[in-house]
Amino acid sequence: MDFKLNEEQREFRALLRQFVDREVVPVAREWEQSGRYPTEIVKGMADMGLFGITVPEEYGGLDLDPVSFALVFEEIARGWMGIAGILGSHSLACRLIAMHGTEEQKQKYLPDLATGVRRTGIGLTEPDAGTDLQGIRTTARLDGDHYVVNGSKMWITNARYADPLPVLVKTDPGASPAHKGMSVLLIEADTPGFEVTKDIPKLGYNGTESCEISLQDVRVHRDQLVGGVEGKGMQQVLSALEWGRVNIAARSVGIAQRAHDEALAYAKQRKAFGRPISDFQAIQLKLGQLGTQVQAARLMAYWAADAVRQGRADGPTGMAKIFCSEVALEAAIDSMKVHGGYGYSTEFEVERLYRDAMLMSIGEGTNDILRMVVAKSLISGETVVG
Repeated sequence: MDFKLNEEQREFRALLRQFVDREVVPVAREWEQSGRYPTEIVKGMADMGLFGITVPEEYGGLDLDPVSFALVFEEIARGWMGIAGILGSHSLACRLIAMHGTEEQKQKYLPDLATGVRRTGIGLTEPDAGTDLQGIRTTARLDGDHYVVNGSKMWITNARYADPLPVLVKTDPGASPAHKGMSVLLIEADTPGFEVTKDIPKLGYNGTESCEISLQDVRVHRDQLVGGVEGKGMQQVLSALEWGRVNIAARSVGIAQRAHDEALAYAKQRKAFGRPISDFQAIQLKLGQLGTQVQAARLMAYWAADAVRQGRADGPTGMAKIFCSEVALEAAIDSMKVHGGYGYSTEFEVERLYRDAMLMSIGEGTNDILRMVVAKSLISGETVVG
């Protein structure tokens, strides 16, 4: 077994790390606290081609392998997790279009999405349907050559910049099971009746907006149906979310790594009773546990990413998302404890890491639901431990 990145991946990580240390780390705390949108950072990511990481090369993208994809989100989240969110939803939507869109849809959207000229997100969650996507209520009724869409979406990242936005709808609300009546429509931002109604205030995950969307008699041409076939929406979304769980696992590793870095640096320079607190066994125990857990989470994330490459992803990505997200929160808490009272101050990085880590166990399916997904994968024999 080879646990090393190849030369190309190491060079790519070094480039990402340089960008994050130069462009993100120095401004993250100030911009996050002030609510300033990271326009310059977004431009920098576009200049690096990062909006095309899941776009095939024939449409102008980088078409990264899953491990390199994970590296992007680990490094950016190390600087500021909210920035990773801007790229995350966009990349999942691009992946969905690249995998399942018609050739006309790919030609129309992917080249601009790859450069960041267009940006996108993914419209799944609703006020009464989150992890249980079969419970969505947004409908699309065919009227001639157009679908008439009515409903609402909630917690949509990049909503104010998404053009088009892939939206999960029910084209056959009476279908049984429900997923057989679900489809994805590509809705352009200027379509009448499509409105971003508000930004949702959040504990963390700042830097990107999370919005509520209203869809009132939105007319969408049938050419905007992803893949051109109704009833495939759930499968299309779930195939993209396999990459989404790698995304969340990798973001969690980035948060945990930053928590470790901050704790280690603080422990070396902070003195108590005339000695650096890193000399005290209580602090050493926390640092030892922190470092061990971060490295274990990193290996789990890369393992899951490699499983995606091999096409055996459901169980491994679920495992990685569960483990890495819980390590991120534990790391943030332990780092806060190492900092003592300063860990509770907004003048230090740790409190932001804590607020951002909380989301990782919720996004892309809650950890409790994913435990059941993993269990079913184990029971069926699709995933084997050992």
